[in-house]
Amino acid sequence: MKRTELSDLGEFGLIEYLTKDIQHQQPSTFKGVGDDAAVIDHGSKKTVVSTDLLIENVHFDLIYTPLKHLGYKAVVVNLSDIYAMNAKPTQITVSIAVSNRFSVEAVRELYEGIHLACKMYNVDLIGGDTTSSIKGLMISVTALGEAKEEELVYRDTAQVGDLICASGDFGAAYVGLQLLEREKEVYLANPDMQPKLEEKNYIVGRILKPEARKDIYDFFQQANLIPTSMIDVSDGLSSEIRHICHQSKVGALVEESGIYIREEPFMKALDFKLDPLICALHGGEDYELLFTINPKDVEKIKFNMDIRILGEIVPDEDGIHLHTKGGQMRDLIAQGWQHH
Repeated sequence: MKRTELSDLGEFGLIEYLTKDIQHQQPSTFKGVGDDAAVIDHGSKKTVVSTDLLIENVHFDLIYTPLKHLGYKAVVVNLSDIYAMNAKPTQITVSIAVSNRFSVEAVRELYEGIHLACKMYNVDLIGGDTTSSIKGLMISVTALGEAKEEELVYRDTAQVGDLICASGDFGAAYVGLQLLEREKEVYLANPDMQPKLEEKNYIVGRILKPEARKDIYDFFQQANLIPTSMIDVSDGLSSEIRHICHQSKVGALVEESGIYIREEPFMKALDFKLDPLICALHGGEDYELLFTINPKDVEKIKFNMDIRILGEIVPDEDGIHLHTKGGQMRDLIAQGWQHH
């Protein structure tokens, strides 16, 4: 039998390969694999389900990740997927695998973060599983949410002429990760050296304790706005734009001037000799919402200072391009986060 390496397919290629032949048996399965969350039909409302698995030394490093922060983040990244469907999170289940290097107190600290996230986002922890691990820590969170069928938003429904919008700012989590990795190297070389993280609360917070954009979901409800497509930005802005385009069979014209980068990550990127735009486009773990709207709804967003228009959906044959501040037109390639 021919052997194919996992790296040949990549994360998304592997998912597509493993799920391409799935046939649903249940009439209540309304939307299956291929979006931020699955959807189950329960009458007047649809149940939305999303699962994420976090593995030590793949998704997090406990040298610089406090367990309480990790528990909080494990919940938040799943709730972000539910909001990306324009749905309200309601419950979560949490499963963990821990090795004997973790004490009861350490696991309790992890769950303090989980409970805090539940309180902050008004969701219930309703179950899960705990098992042993040969080494390291694994956390799997499944989030459930609900929405009316007509309010659900998918990745594959963007239309030519729609405006591309995004909440918040980009690149800060990636720059924060670079800072933590640098301080880790310093610490490993000399454990007496204390990390220099003063006045870096924003970029460090963006990677260690991200927030899901509940406020943007609430804004959509109040403004009576239903985006034409939506995705959360976990794997990098460029990658998520391409996901929407690929699944909607459209192209995109993105304006560099529409991509918001805060001053702290901008300056820190330069300090690391990184291009801030590259960090913003390809960094990942921002957990902002990327969405498209019908141009007739532009009045509804213009007074929300945390939403910016990035560009426009164009015909598929026009491709996916970035219009730089210097006036150049470049192919917008995906170099987002790859889980190795």
